[in-house]
Amino acid sequence: MDQDKLMAFVGKMVTDLGAASAAGGVVIGHRLGLYRALAQGPATPEELARRTETTTRYVAEWLAAQAASGYVGYDAEAGTFALDEEQAFALTDPDGPIYLPGAFVLALGALRAEPRITEAFRTGGGVGWHEQDPDVFDGCEIFFRPGYVANLTASWIPALTGVEEKLRSGAHVADVGCGHGSSTVLLAQAYPASTISGSDYHDESVQIARKRAAEAGVADRTSFEVASATSFSGRDLDLVTSFDCLHDMGDPLGAARHVRESLAPDGTWMVVEPRAGDTLAENLNPVGRLYYALSTFLCVPNGRSQPGGYSLGAQAGPAAIRQIATDAGFTRFRQATETPFNLVYELRP
Repeated sequence: MDQDKLMAFVGKMVTDLGAASAAGGVVIGHRLGLYRALAQGPATPEELARRTETTTRYVAEWLAAQAASGYVGYDAEAGTFALDEEQAFALTDPDGPIYLPGAFVLALGALRAEPRITEAFRTGGGVGWHEQDPDVFDGCEIFFRPGYVANLTASWIPALTGVEEKLRSGAHVADVGCGHGSSTVLLAQAYPASTISGSDYHDESVQIARKRAAEAGVADRTSFEVASATSFSGRDLDLVTSFDCLHDMGDPLGAARHVRESLAPDGTWMVVEPRAGDTLAENLNPVGRLYYALSTFLCVPNGRSQPGGYSLGAQAGPAAIRQIATDAGFTRFRQATETPFNLVYELRP
């Protein structure tokens, strides 16, 4: 045995264990506003505890863990902790283009299903999305929404052929698998002449989506229904969207066929999926690592919980999505644009 290789591997596992253990601290920082308060200026544990009305002893341990992780800075001479500009950008603004704590909320929520996922490994059964911890639903919204805010109307919609013009003049849109409705609300806000109908099979998420739309002042041009991707309502639609959900479905082909039947002859289906290559080798990178891990706990179990025979997983890749589009009868398929976390496809009848 090569002792140097062994110790390097042990070192990697210790690093990963530290990262896994630090996830809870990130969620605490998110929920208690610790990062936002620290962004106001350098602070000792006592000062940060006062800012956040929390307990100094806990805050001191939290800050030490955060500094050891490199998530906050530490000035040993002054005894203070601080966020630099980049850390504050990524950790303090839920409405900004990057808000990393959401991913940790999602990850911790997913891990709570470990006993059921372990049993599913033995039985081959599934675990439905609706059976997951509520933090999975909240974490998904918190994690994905900043990317939608930054990209949906700024680059994704403009990358589609002729779609933005239709939306500005007034289009009929179905947002399939809308979850808490972030994407639905953003579309309605950006294109007030259009009507947007969101759908999701998870009743509790649909209820929250309706609330989000009312709070955003777009209830007059949005609607929501509890429906699967193979049964959502609407015909002659100008645009159908599906954000980070096609790979989760047990019957993505059935969903694709239903989308095609629901589109107008010149309509468009925008499919936003996790960034992935077509081979495992292409996905052996930090983004692939994240998505494969979450997919093991969320995407594959959900697909196996539903009829249809598919469990694509989060790293399905363009070839798999293209094959589904072709099998469903779409004649035009292209990758319209991309981000570090997503690929955006344009499908047309």
